[in-house]
Order: sequence, then structure tokens, then C-alpha cells
Amino acid sequence: MLLKIAPTAALEPALPSVGIFWLVESVIVVDRTPATEAEPYGDCITHAYGHFERWETWKTMGATRLARLGFPAVIARTEYDEWPRGRIVYETPQKRFVLYSDKRLRKTTISNAIRHSFGLTGSETIIKSDSHYR
Repeated sequence: MLLKIAPTAALEPALPSVGIFWLVESVIVVDRTPATEAEPYGDCITHAYGHFERWETWKTMGATRLARLGFPAVIARTEYDEWPRGRIVYETPQKRFVLYSDKRLRKTTISNAIRHSFGLTGSETIIKSDSHYR
């Protein structure tokens, strides 16, 4: 499977980041925040936005604008929970990133692409399940 990253701005090298992601068709769609700018949440540092609210914001852009920004146009006519998704947080006490994801995203090529798009190729990262992600 040939994977693409969206939006186009996410192709730029990233600082180690936290955030949310989906696999939409063959595109990894990311919304990230550098860990140094992220919000504390308990013992973690996390992205300020959730899947539902970010997806709804993107849907209002419409297919043409989404495509112009490098997003899959299908976002405009689908719901956020129709696609496999996940979240990356940073566990402060353990000093590591945690990639929570749908089990369909646990293939090495997909996990590596997600880690790369969040700037985590040189950081300790573990993968875990979560009931939010099928």
C-alpha cells in the first residue's frame, strides 16, 4: 500500500508531536501539535483537539478546499468514525510517546508512516490499544 500524508503542510519535517490521525483511503490524515506546545492532561501531554471536532471543522471547508490543502475530498461527505483512527500522547513520567490506534493501523508500514509524520522516528514510542479506536 502506497501511503500519502495529509494535509500538504504535514509533509514538512515535524518536531516530536502529539495529535490525532486517521487512515482515509490510502492517506494518513494528521492534526498535530509539537510536544513543546501541547496541553497537559493528567500525567500526559496531549493535543487540544478531538477527532469529532476537527473532522467537523474540515467538513465545513467542502471538498474543493480540502483537496486544495492536500486532504482527501471524501472527508466532506463522511463521518469521522467511518475511518480507522488514533491519537498520540506523551507520557511525562515514562518520558515516552504512546500511539493509541485502531488495530487496522498496526501494520509496520502504517505505524512507521504515522510515527514519521509526527516526528517520532528518533523518540521512544509504544503502541497501545484503546476502546475508542475499534
